[in-house]
Amino acid sequence: MIARTDRRGFIGKATMALAGLALPARAFAQPFAISESERRILDIARREVDRAGSALWRKDIAGIADFGMPSAQPRFHFANLENGTVRSFLVAHGKGSDPEHTGFLEHFSNQPGSNATSRGAYLTCEWYKGKYGTSIRLEGLDGDNSNALDRAIVMHKADYCTPEHVAQWGKLGRSNGCFAMAPADFNEALWHLSGGRLLYAEKLGIA
Repeated sequence: MIARTDRRGFIGKATMALAGLALPARAFAQPFAISESERRILDIARREVDRAGSALWRKDIAGIADFGMPSAQPRFHFANLENGTVRSFLVAHGKGSDPEHTGFLEHFSNQPGSNATSRGAYLTCEWYKGKYGTSIRLEGLDGDNSNALDRAIVMHKADYCTPEHVAQWGKLGRSNGCFAMAPADFNEALWHLSGGRLLYAEKLGIA
């Protein structure tokens, strides 16, 4: 059951910020065919967008973080529900979810101070300037991630999330529970996933 919280102020700020910026007009290319894994990602995105319902302001694109896959693989999928395309990127999980730093998420947690990733549906809120520069606030919509705002679980860029880091270490670095992306990729989140859209995190294992 999606927990409804009135965060109109957050999204209002995001909408105003987006309207005031000259953002690149990037469009997802229409493929001739999609793979079975892409079809599954799109189906999950549609299901979770429907489940979130009126908690979302925008339902064109959803982010699906598949923590059933290792961190060395692109497992953060931008599912475009308007044209049926999927784009995939690297994303880190929390150190509390992978204490041995194996590159695999072992468990989720919603507990403050756990430094772990939380599962469930999130609402993407406004931009703000933080430790890692421009970041995106997240509001947890489920019981399993209800502490996201209090824990400061956000989307941000980080140098430990690059392909070069994977090439050197065989895995990404770990966050404090946040959804961290490579600096070169993070603008995709600012342009296409902020402002009241859905982010859904789960161990799906879609190869």
